[in-house]
Amino acid sequence: MWPEIGLKFRHTAVVADVMQRTLALLVVLQSGRRFSGGELAARLDVPPRTLRRDIGRLRGYGYPVETQPGPGGYYQLAAGQTMPPLVLDDDEAIATLLGLAALGATGSASEGSLDEAAIRAYGKVDQYLPKRLRPRAAALRDSLEAMPTPAPSPSAKTVSALAEAIARQHLVTIHYVGASGEATTRQVEPHRHIHLHMRWYLLGWDTDKEDWRVFRLDRVAELRVHSRTFSPRPLPAETAGAYLREGINRYRQRVVLTIDAPVTAVAEAFYRQDVDLTATEGGRTRAVLMLDSWQWLLPALAFLDADVTVEEPEEFRTAFRDFGARLTRA
Repeated sequence: MWPEIGLKFRHTAVVADVMQRTLALLVVLQSGRRFSGGELAARLDVPPRTLRRDIGRLRGYGYPVETQPGPGGYYQLAAGQTMPPLVLDDDEAIATLLGLAALGATGSASEGSLDEAAIRAYGKVDQYLPKRLRPRAAALRDSLEAMPTPAPSPSAKTVSALAEAIARQHLVTIHYVGASGEATTRQVEPHRHIHLHMRWYLLGWDTDKEDWRVFRLDRVAELRVHSRTFSPRPLPAETAGAYLREGINRYRQRVVLTIDAPVTAVAEAFYRQDVDLTATEGGRTRAVLMLDSWQWLLPALAFLDADVTVEEPEEFRTAFRDFGARLTRA
């Protein structure tokens, strides 16, 4: 499962990098002045071939970029032209609105937080859509209720600044409050953002500890990005998410179950658990979890109403037999 997810993440990262580069080019060109190819390539830190592809991409989106070839040549965004609307197809527009609604429903909507920014964007994104999609966006907004889900939300500026520091490989200093409430100042080489279980994290190399550390972004304050750069390090696991899971599960036990129910039903029952599900013969499901107590299994299994075999660990099997005996006596 992880290699496939890693591949998707890498593909998503490439697409995000292209879009970020293209938007950065658009921002530069919107100044209205003329730029030589060499000047633009240096400013955006891309080779000339990549710059030409990005210029072509902007033109494909409908932005009128004028070009003067040869000595003294330049690129310039044509003046007095109407900029095209946000280029989204029907499904992308719906996904954007639903994504903003879901993000806006998580957190406290405090000023400057990600969820508060999502709420503001949700209320006005349709005005940037093509006219044919605006009625559909308005209908979706009128029909949708996203129920609040309490979850800590980091600062949008913090996430953005860290993303830029990761991309440019700049050291950062953060004021960090740990789970115990202890406040420390840390110097970090930032490497990855991670989103898991309604929490946002930063994976980075702590220069003082000389080791990898994971920081909850809602506990980060007073972020300072340095001009000093660092060399990329190999990640300590196949993916940053895998490393985070290893840390969360460090003191938990591996639990393997065979459940006489299809994957969809098991996924519904265990939706609050971090579980790896695999379909097996006979419509059964193999479930692998990391738990610190067998009692966490009971609510999901009770509602699932299916036969279960505890493959491992042995102490969970013993606990289930003892609990079953107590229920029988009751």
